[in-house]
Amino acid sequence: QVHLVESGGGLVQAGDSLRLSCLVSGPIDSTSVMAWFHRAPGKDREFVAAITWGGGTTSVADSRQGRFTISKDSAKNTVSLQMNSLKLEDTGVYYCAATNGNYYTRERDYDIWGQGTQVTVST
Repeated sequence: QVHLVESGGGLVQAGDSLRLSCLVSGPIDSTSVMAWFHRAPGKDREFVAAITWGGGTTSVADSRQGRFTISKDSAKNTVSLQMNSLKLEDTGVYYCAATNGNYYTRERDYDIWGQGTQVTVST
């Protein structure tokens, strides 16, 4: 079973930057897609960005383009999310997820989830 552990969350001011990291362990496959999701208080998990584990092809949600960047380091088994110019609405729990399916923009597309890391943005 693949195991995902997020880190890097914290309390920041609007306009600050954070870099989240997801450590991947277990039998991750080269065909897998890794993703970051955001859950704001009282809302469902929302797709943020995804990257193919083998090829490094990325996809970023329209609402996050220009501020968020996803990347991977296969040698270190990590997936990162660089978050710049953070806004109040970015507050919430960020989850790392993995899927081996053909769809990747919805919560139900993913089989494996990390425990999440809290990001709080203040004005």
